[in-house]
Amino acid sequence: MTRYFRMDKNKNYSILKKFCLDEGIDLFGVADISRIRGEFKISPKISQNFDKAICLGVMLSAAVLSEIDIVPTKLYFHHYKIVNSFLDHIALRLCNIIQKRGFLALAVPATQIIDWENNIAHLSHRKLGVLAGLGWIGRNNLLVNERLGSQFRLVSVLTNMPLKADELSKKDCGQCRLCVKICPSGAIQDNPADFDHVKCFEKLKSFQKQRQVEQFVCGVCVNVCKGKEKQ
Repeated sequence: MTRYFRMDKNKNYSILKKFCLDEGIDLFGVADISRIRGEFKISPKISQNFDKAICLGVMLSAAVLSEIDIVPTKLYFHHYKIVNSFLDHIALRLCNIIQKRGFLALAVPATQIIDWENNIAHLSHRKLGVLAGLGWIGRNNLLVNERLGSQFRLVSVLTNMPLKADELSKKDCGQCRLCVKICPSGAIQDNPADFDHVKCFEKLKSFQKQRQVEQFVCGVCVNVCKGKEKQ
């Protein structure tokens, strides 16, 4: 088995994917990050060692999301935290598997914003998800998956293990504009590039100030962004 992990990118990919799916992961993809690792808010001394990112996704509860109308709910906030914790747990176990085979691995937390005003984390799980073939950036500024819409959370594991990289998705939002119509802040525009981060953050702050939730979360656009599996 050690030989496979050292020599066969496809075999390595299959072994890690099977582990993740067996543990309850819904989305699995691998991205080549050799050209973008310099963008990460991680010490170059560390990030330069990695050339692949394994992106994992877990679907959110449709029942919990359905309770959201124009404001987030406390039930959604709790669910959001639990799913993130689950993702971090699986990412840690995946790192252990990789390290035991003699390779480097770094789990980047599912949610750990280091600059809320500019919405900056150690790296963009969404961008890695695009590169890993899991979907595209939608009008809601979230990763959209053809099967799950935006109703999932992500975590990433950086590694130097030999792995095949997935191909980019060729899909997009098409004519769907449900998130544009329902966004409580007016931050979402027809052109994804015109998403207004300032308006979005101001609305998140107002939700927290009103004690709707204890952290900067919303979920209104997530509730309407349903993939084929949830339609």
